[in-house]
Amino acid sequence: MKSLEIIGFKRANLDKRELDQIRDEGNVPCVVYGPGIKEQIHFHAPAILFRDLIYTPEVHMVDLNVEGTKIKAILRDAHYHPVSEVLLHADFLAYKEDKAIKMDIPVHFVGSAPGIIKGGRLEVKSRTLSVKGLANDLPDSIEVNISKLDLGKSIKVNEIKVKGFEILTNPNVSIATIGIPRALRGKKGEEEA
Repeated sequence: MKSLEIIGFKRANLDKRELDQIRDEGNVPCVVYGPGIKEQIHFHAPAILFRDLIYTPEVHMVDLNVEGTKIKAILRDAHYHPVSEVLLHADFLAYKEDKAIKMDIPVHFVGSAPGIIKGGRLEVKSRTLSVKGLANDLPDSIEVNISKLDLGKSIKVNEIKVKGFEILTNPNVSIATIGIPRALRGKKGEEEA
């Protein structure tokens, strides 16, 4: 799994005026909590450092450096402005490398489905899967092979084989389906008749 460093500076005041000033200076207010941290650490970091963390589909582990204190964490939550979609706040969850963590990992589809070649459409039902495992064992994305999917067929969570971590998402949940277009439904009915 990819790692990314974010350098932050502690916040002394936690009032709204200071938050507005931090954001006006191009920084993002943040908080980190979790195992090994007695009290939440409130800090701010330059917004430019969040670009790869927020806008790439891969999940990143974050090496936080808050005024010399190094913390391994994952991005737990991010809050955005409702109109401009500017990052307003980030929550980080600290983790220990010897304890399992729960995360949502994006799904990456590989292969060419026969159903798509026949005119069907790939309908993605789930873009992420909830998993549990040690941080070093978690992948950037989970590959799902769709090369056996024909028209009207689906691939479910229980058909995915993984090593080193477990998938927490319900095994009966459909990840993707090859949808049958309306034009092909009529032809299929005529062929059966």
